Amino acid sequence: MSSLTVTGVTKSYGATPVLTGVDLHVPGGGFTALLGPSGCGKTTLLRLIAGFDDPDTGTVDVGGRLVAGPGRSVAARRRRIGFVPQEGGLFPHLPVAGNVAFGLPRRQRRDRGRVAELLALVGLDPALADRSPHQLSGGQQQRVALARALAPEPSLVLLDEPFSSLDASLREETRQAVVDALRASGATAVLVTHDQAEALSMADEVAVLRRGRLVQLADPRTLYRSPRDLDVASFVGESVVLDAEVRAGQAHTALGALALERPCPDGPARVLLRPEQLRLAPVEGGVPVARVRSVDFFGHDARVRLELPSGLACSARLEGWDLPVAGEDVSVRVVGAALPFPAGAPDAPAVAQVRGA
Repeated sequence: MSSLTVTGVTKSYGATPVLTGVDLHVPGGGFTALLGPSGCGKTTLLRLIAGFDDPDTGTVDVGGRLVAGPGRSVAARRRRIGFVPQEGGLFPHLPVAGNVAFGLPRRQRRDRGRVAELLALVGLDPALADRSPHQLSGGQQQRVALARALAPEPSLVLLDEPFSSLDASLREETRQAVVDALRASGATAVLVTHDQAEALSMADEVAVLRRGRLVQLADPRTLYRSPRDLDVASFVGESVVLDAEVRAGQAHTALGALALERPCPDGPARVLLRPEQLRLAPVEGGVPVARVRSVDFFGHDARVRLELPSGLACSARLEGWDLPVAGEDVSVRVVGAALPFPAGAPDAPAVAQVRGA
């Protein structure tokens, strides 16, 4: 198992800076997701790690070996890095076995036993070895691409949005197969994605990039529950952001007085709630009242869009079996504590709103 360490990496294309001083460490055997909106620099960072391009400044170290830095650039093919591109990138003229064995030393390419082992590792029937790529489903093709990347036992595996072209059911199944295969192989892995659910469910740690900077690196629970700022909070899942006045350890908001998850000085603030913290019930005295504007039903749960008398819009996330209807007035109760951000905190949105909906 090899670790990955990126230190002070910058990259510009012409006069446009793409990465501005990125530091990242992935321990040996770890799985880190690079998460961020389009244009934040995550794919560029992956390309620099892979050796497809060189950083302007900074270093890349794989398993204690400097592969990129001042006066040093190890060719991509010599870095012992496996790469799984967005569309799998299988060779259409080769059968599955030929694709899987492509990265092996020449003397091992005819080893059917090794191919069978690799197919089994990624959850595929070895009987698929003689099929052509076009005879496989999208999820099967992505697993073959992973088997090909794992075949030469690389130090590191890089995955560039490998599930983006799959439908919902295939995506979830393929994600789990990929995670299982990487765990079984002991490989260190880095995944690029813009899908928050994908990053949170798959990775040991999630690195959030914004405008070419790594703004937070944390395990999924910490990232979701304690985001660094409101921009990170709004990108990693849905959020309800309220104006508040903090007094004596409580935030007074349009949803009433809320307990705080951490200390905050008295005065104006913004507070963060997650939609699943809101509970709805028939109107009761003394409880904030909201009007249901719409209900988005997903089967297992639903998003209920609300409007408070102040005009504030927010959303509650509820189980799908007992839901209000549009136009109904409901009381709103908050479960758990709110995360405060004092007024003037960096990256705070300008107005209260539901984010990420």
